[in-house]
Amino acid sequence: MNIRIRALCTVLAASWLCVACANTQNKDIMAGGSQVELRSYQTRAFDTTDKTMMLRSVIATLQDLGFVIDKADEDLGAITGTKLKGYRIRMTVVVRPRGETQLLVRANAHYELEPIEDPQPYQDFFVALEKALFLTAHSVD
Repeated sequence: MNIRIRALCTVLAASWLCVACANTQNKDIMAGGSQVELRSYQTRAFDTTDKTMMLRSVIATLQDLGFVIDKADEDLGAITGTKLKGYRIRMTVVVRPRGETQLLVRANAHYELEPIEDPQPYQDFFVALEKALFLTAHSVD
């Protein structure tokens, strides 16, 4: 009878370990899925190849949203700004070509040192950027 109890305990322990491993793998898969979802919030494609105009529009948009521009590198297509009023948000926006007719714009925001995963700040940024691009395209100051 002692052997049966040990065998049962061994089977239960092995089953528990399998379930624990399966849960860990599922969490890893879900984390990867959430990264893809986050990237979809952070990225927009625009039908233009004028990188300089896009970078200027990004700078103007960040400033309109209350950011102070920390760094701007036209060669890299990267702009970083910090919003200090009320809270500390740092946003980096990268502009790069996508194919022959588009530019890809990706924004990455952090609150203190933690990445912002809420889609709302990214949506706000891209709505403001689209308005700035519209106004620029129609020569409205």
